[in-house]
Amino acid sequence: MRLTEKILENDWIVACPAEEVQEEPIQVVILNERVVIFRTDNGVQAFKDLCIHRGAALSLGTVKDNCLVCPYHGWKYDETGDCVEIPQLPEDRAIPTKAKAIKYACKEAYGLIWVNFNNNAPELFDYPEYDDPNYRNIVWGGHVVDAKPPRIIENFLDVGHLAVLHGGYLGDEEHTEIQPYKMNNQEDGSIFSDEIPIFQPDPDGSGVAKDVYYTYGIYRPLAVRFTKRDPDTDHKFTILLLVRPIDENSSMVYGIMSFNYDNQQTDQETKDFQDIIFMQDKPIVENQKPEDLPLDLQVELSLISDRVSIAYRRYLTDKGFTLGTA
Repeated sequence: MRLTEKILENDWIVACPAEEVQEEPIQVVILNERVVIFRTDNGVQAFKDLCIHRGAALSLGTVKDNCLVCPYHGWKYDETGDCVEIPQLPEDRAIPTKAKAIKYACKEAYGLIWVNFNNNAPELFDYPEYDDPNYRNIVWGGHVVDAKPPRIIENFLDVGHLAVLHGGYLGDEEHTEIQPYKMNNQEDGSIFSDEIPIFQPDPDGSGVAKDVYYTYGIYRPLAVRFTKRDPDTDHKFTILLLVRPIDENSSMVYGIMSFNYDNQQTDQETKDFQDIIFMQDKPIVENQKPEDLPLDLQVELSLISDRVSIAYRRYLTDKGFTLGTA
């Protein structure tokens, strides 16, 4: 049974990197529901991964003549979900009107595939770096995490742990203090922090330690970002973090890394470094208690440096978001 979360039902949920959807259909699990994603001449399509005939997984089938063909009995579904061919029927017999697949809205954007269960095609939030010719973009992930989405998102928004958990990479244990900063509501409903100075041992590969400036942003309950800016060069590095709820207790994490400079690394080397950072975070979020993120700000002790995560909890409260929260 699909997990219910009204905000996600009415929004686009990240499904997978676009490069994973090639000639054959694939299965992804979103909110505990199996979804089949496939390509036709008209783009990407998404159905509930279920043949109405005998419950076979359509993702085990093939794409033929822009139709999805069930692997069990060969029933053929067109892009609208209508069954247009049943091999077992005589040619003069009409196809039953109930012979349909359940179709979901599906789109390709920012190098990723997105699914909307309610077929209401809302606007996707704007990630301007992806379409900016001055930026190089790398899709990273996915990584399965045995934790609920809000805990994963809040970890990403947590500026205070950079110098401790990621010491030597993203911070220095001799420079742990976080200067006061504010959160700012935007006209589009997103929330962005002021720039926050962070001391890093080698932020630009020159071997020179210095302060860089982080800005955090909240787009959606499961879509957030940060930008690191080097004040000496105005080089900017942004990560858009996206989480797909798999089931009640596990999640899939993706990211888009965007650079307006040459970081002197291949795409794979850049992904490998991000994996190192992520694998430091992973055991933390998988072992946090309670597993559900407390939205009551009195449950856990917060500091002024936690203003980004406090803003995220208030954002979830204001939206009525309940998945993985307490």
